Amino acid sequence: MPVRLCLVQDEQGQRQYTGDTPNDTPDNASLFAQLLDTDGIGYDTVIPGDDGLIHTHHTPAQQGTSPTNSETEIEQDTVDTNGKNSKTAPKQPATKTAPPIGAVFRPDGSVDFTNSSADSNKTTGDSEDDSEEKDEPSTSADSSQRSNETADGTKAAGGSGFQARHAFARVAALLGKAWNTVRSAVSTAWAAVVSFFAPVFGAIAHGWRTFVSTIVRGWHAFTSLKAVQVVFSACKFFKTRIWDKRMRFSFAFYTIVFIVVTAASVIGLQWSVYTEPTYAKGQVVDDQTKALNSVAGQLTSFVSQIWLHQSYQAWLNFIVLSVLYLTIILVINRFWVATAVFGTLMTVFAIADKIKVELRNEPIIPADLQFITGGNGDSIMSFTTKKDMILINSAVTGVIWLIVVCVVLQFLDRRRGLIPYTWKRSAFVSAKNITAMVCRWATAILSVVLCVSFTWGLPVAGSWAKNFATGLSDAPQLWDAMGDATANGPTMNFLRLAHVKIMDKPNEYSKENMEALAKKYAGEAETINQTRTANLTDNTVIMVLSESFSDPTRVPGVSFAEDPMPQIRAIKSATTSGLMLSPGYGGGTANIEYQALTGLNMANYDSSLSIAYQQLVPKLKWTPTFNQIWNQANGKSSSVAFHAYSRTMYLRDSNYKKFGFTKFYATDGKPRLSNLTPIDSGLYASDSSFYSDILANINTDEGSNQFVQSVTMQNHLPYNDWYQNNQFKDSGDTSSDISDDEKTNIETYAKGVNYTDQATADFLNQLNQTNRPITVIFYGDHLPGIYSTASEDKHNQVTLHETDYFIWSNAASASANTKLDDTTSDYTSSNYFMAQVAQHLNAKVSPYLAFLTEMHAAIPAISVPASAGDASKPVYLDADGNRIQPKDLTTQQKELLHDYQLIQYDLTAGKQYLKDTSFMATAK
Repeated sequence: MPVRLCLVQDEQGQRQYTGDTPNDTPDNASLFAQLLDTDGIGYDTVIPGDDGLIHTHHTPAQQGTSPTNSETEIEQDTVDTNGKNSKTAPKQPATKTAPPIGAVFRPDGSVDFTNSSADSNKTTGDSEDDSEEKDEPSTSADSSQRSNETADGTKAAGGSGFQARHAFARVAALLGKAWNTVRSAVSTAWAAVVSFFAPVFGAIAHGWRTFVSTIVRGWHAFTSLKAVQVVFSACKFFKTRIWDKRMRFSFAFYTIVFIVVTAASVIGLQWSVYTEPTYAKGQVVDDQTKALNSVAGQLTSFVSQIWLHQSYQAWLNFIVLSVLYLTIILVINRFWVATAVFGTLMTVFAIADKIKVELRNEPIIPADLQFITGGNGDSIMSFTTKKDMILINSAVTGVIWLIVVCVVLQFLDRRRGLIPYTWKRSAFVSAKNITAMVCRWATAILSVVLCVSFTWGLPVAGSWAKNFATGLSDAPQLWDAMGDATANGPTMNFLRLAHVKIMDKPNEYSKENMEALAKKYAGEAETINQTRTANLTDNTVIMVLSESFSDPTRVPGVSFAEDPMPQIRAIKSATTSGLMLSPGYGGGTANIEYQALTGLNMANYDSSLSIAYQQLVPKLKWTPTFNQIWNQANGKSSSVAFHAYSRTMYLRDSNYKKFGFTKFYATDGKPRLSNLTPIDSGLYASDSSFYSDILANINTDEGSNQFVQSVTMQNHLPYNDWYQNNQFKDSGDTSSDISDDEKTNIETYAKGVNYTDQATADFLNQLNQTNRPITVIFYGDHLPGIYSTASEDKHNQVTLHETDYFIWSNAASASANTKLDDTTSDYTSSNYFMAQVAQHLNAKVSPYLAFLTEMHAAIPAISVPASAGDASKPVYLDADGNRIQPKDLTTQQKELLHDYQLIQYDLTAGKQYLKDTSFMATAK
């Protein structure tokens, strides 16, 4: 029968269990089973406490929803323990209401509501009534009435909250149902995928197990063969009796090898910068002189001067290479591996140095590494001769043998690491192992720091590296890389140039002074422009850098029965022309080109900056060049460049973009020169085919005027016997006092000049037939490095740095047949070309061009010290080609040179204050 269970509150504040009959006292099991049946009354959990009692808990979502009535009625059908039906009490509404939060059910059947939240749910308005009722006895009827009243009040007050919670519960239920649906779908899909692929994976696994078992059975069968067991026994014997007992090479042996390898490296590098002397026919030279001047004699002198003259350059090179060698050893921690690496590096460096010295009469410098990394490896190999290839093949064979020997010694040497330590867990934490590990990495790091510190400080006056090198007789010749490498060693020369300094900061450099300078030359430009009527952009200007072009007959001792360049000689006599002082001999094309495009001069830079295209231009954010004048007037497409070789040579591809050239035609990439052909057996494109490609890709009849930059390649070294029907050979060569080795080179070069002479004349004739005004700046960048006899005489150095140039305008130009006075054009340097063009065209100038015009009038030619041989000061030439010594400069010349340094420093190493002025703007 149903039993009615009630909880009533006694006088002590506890609520007791009461039933309908005296026999209704429940046992613990039945009572707690009934009371803790939380289904439908809002409980999530009922948790036994540490005190052995049962505590009720609501979830946060349920709190505040339980009624606070003082009497809880539970209607439940139960079966009498005696098997008899109990009396059924009158049915009450079938509801289950949870006791308040915090109610405690005791084992004896009582429920403690002392800490429950019933009172806290009362409204403030009921507080006075509650206090009055505390003294009155509480009956069951009164409690029931109060509970009903309180429940009604709570329900009324919390109706809106109940609805919100109910809505939230519904949303949560929907989300839960959706999540269960998704999870079920995913599980079903995954099961389907697994069931689909299970057979495939099973087949693969079965096949793999079959394969492995076959291999294992085959291996067991193989190893069970008596012959194989004999081999295994021999290997085991070798390992235990020989390999494990091989000796550790002593540190004394390491030291001997270290000294020998380092000394050989010093000698090898020094050998790379020496060349055998040449003697003219009939010249009488005694054997002792020949021996001393030979490569072997020069090497002996370089080493013996330590004792004979107390000059310690050889010892300095030995110390520096020893530190480098030791650094590699400590970093790798394997002596023989490090020896192979160091030996290979030294061999490659020596061979490359030797080839470059023979081709261009200059040693390897750090900028050459950028040349190689720029993708010019194939270009370098194309310059090598058969003699060079024999040397390269011998070096490759030697390097292979060195590596083989070092590998064998590495296996024979039981000492695996120079500073041994282990990463094994069992021995890793030992004090000895940790000490060895710390020493190994500390020495490696310190050695690297030492190398970097020495290299960085070597060119800095007052640094410890500079003082150390000076104490060992180091005497830098920064103006002459070849002389520096010969006297101080290629190692010192290379390291000295590794840390590049752009130029020293001139005195009085400031924003105010640069603005004043811009204003000063703006006034000069205004004065010049009063007599000028044209604009630069009225003409298409074509700048032709003719590779290695010069008059060979101006070299002392060189002559021919026929003039190699009759037509260019005639052009020079009829238009603005003269000689250009070049900073290079046998090389340096990029620097001469850089000067022509920017108006800046290499003589103003620090001597450690050897190639502006590779060491300077890539770092600059703003680089004003003269072609930008045409871009500003006629649009960005007005600048076009051509090079009859690879576009990556000297980083031209990226530098031209920075200069503002929108198109760059070369033999690779796009746009590409497609009609280039060599002459006979020549290696490079002929000037004739190159000129044809230029004419096919520039505006000659329609479109706006352009600035065209072009670089030829026909006369680039080497100068083997390329050409057929060379009239400058044999009887055609009337040269005297030159060696047989020079003759072939000079004769081949003369024929190439002759081809250039004819091609250039044809090019100008074609331009003369167009209706567009066109002006051409034609110049040779440097002499070829083939005049070894003449170069031995220091008095010939300036002559060997002078090339031919002319500025020519076609018939459609207003400046046709213009020839400036010889005093203003006989001598120049490429940085002045655009100022001379403006004068030739009677064109208005910018403040910058006004400065260059005034500078050219004061000092017609400026170049680096190497242009005069062993000098240590920049070379200045007057209008007659005579050298101006720095001490003889006038006040005006000194002021202009100082302004030049301020301008060049601001544009390349300073704050670029001139960018915010009109210094580069050309008047119209």
